[in-house]
Amino acid sequence: MSKQGRVLVAMSGGVDSSVTAVMLHEQGYEVIGLTMKTWDYASSGSSSKETGCCSLDSINDARSLAVNYGFPHYILDIRNEFGDFVIDNFVEEYLAGRTPNPCVLCNTHIKWEALLKRANMLDCEFIATGHYANIRKSEKTGRFVVSKGLDANKDQSYVLWGVSQENLSRTMLPLGRFHKSEIRQMAMEMGQAELAQKSESYEICFVPDNDYRSFLRHRVNDLDEKVKGGNFVLTDGKIVGQHQGYPFYTVGQRKGLGIALGEPVFVKEIIPETNTVVLGKKEELERVQALVRNVNLVKYASLEGPVEAVTKIRYKDAGTLSTIEQEGDTMRVDFHHAVAGVAPGQSAVFYEGDDLIGGGFIMRENHRIPASANLEH
Repeated sequence: MSKQGRVLVAMSGGVDSSVTAVMLHEQGYEVIGLTMKTWDYASSGSSSKETGCCSLDSINDARSLAVNYGFPHYILDIRNEFGDFVIDNFVEEYLAGRTPNPCVLCNTHIKWEALLKRANMLDCEFIATGHYANIRKSEKTGRFVVSKGLDANKDQSYVLWGVSQENLSRTMLPLGRFHKSEIRQMAMEMGQAELAQKSESYEICFVPDNDYRSFLRHRVNDLDEKVKGGNFVLTDGKIVGQHQGYPFYTVGQRKGLGIALGEPVFVKEIIPETNTVVLGKKEELERVQALVRNVNLVKYASLEGPVEAVTKIRYKDAGTLSTIEQEGDTMRVDFHHAVAGVAPGQSAVFYEGDDLIGGGFIMRENHRIPASANLEH
């Protein structure tokens, strides 16, 4: 084993994980590459050409790079583990009227666990990924702290809130100190021009063409028949039309509603119990409080009393100053000014400066729209 140690690198075949592997290799680590097969499009009923981290081309790209640099590479098929947990949860969340966050679940329960399990088998001290974020050990608390990556446009700390302290203690994130443009330049200098110019996919890896509605129809037998004919209602309970089925809508959605009311309206709330989709004006989407479940704290073991933090309610959210207070594994978030589009099921992630305090999943609020079928037209 090298003096630096042995590290298992998650290699998707993309530029970020490839440069991560080469960077660590050149720093003197004994690198072992591992590509995880999480999904294949054939299972979703898609005839589209596979793209992204699970395609044959990407797996071959990862293997080719490892061969060129002389380090081992393995392929790990975790489709069953991935499907049973991440995909089942994805479907269940939509059927519960929530908007799921599959990347967080995958990182927390599948990828990190799978990597560390294989790292132990291969006597690797560390694992590494191509995420744009940083990890350090706090001298004061001894805890491992995740902080934002240097490149604000690529920062991925938001999707890492669920990773445990034990797993963080063995994780390396070499790209956190770089901008994406620097990583592409490194790939060019490695002689990997095609890799450097690879386009990025922002789709969910198991949803072909980013069409989650077709994916749900494929996964749930007779879904259209089960959910069609529900009502669009306004916040006062007035029925203004019928929709295609509540799972096919998300909080904050404006386009694709198929209804014209003479002014812009948005999905304000989804009530699966009555197959109701509540519409409202933009200002009606605003909320000053949110409850967050399944909280995992990163920077601190617990919070004593209210804490001021910046809360992000979606990946690309700039964040809102708020006061957070822990109540068991639930967090109450009081926003300092109203925010729109707080979607149940999405992650709320809390920051202190660049440091990740922790995060959790936004809960559904108790709906205020009458559940009676006798709503007036």
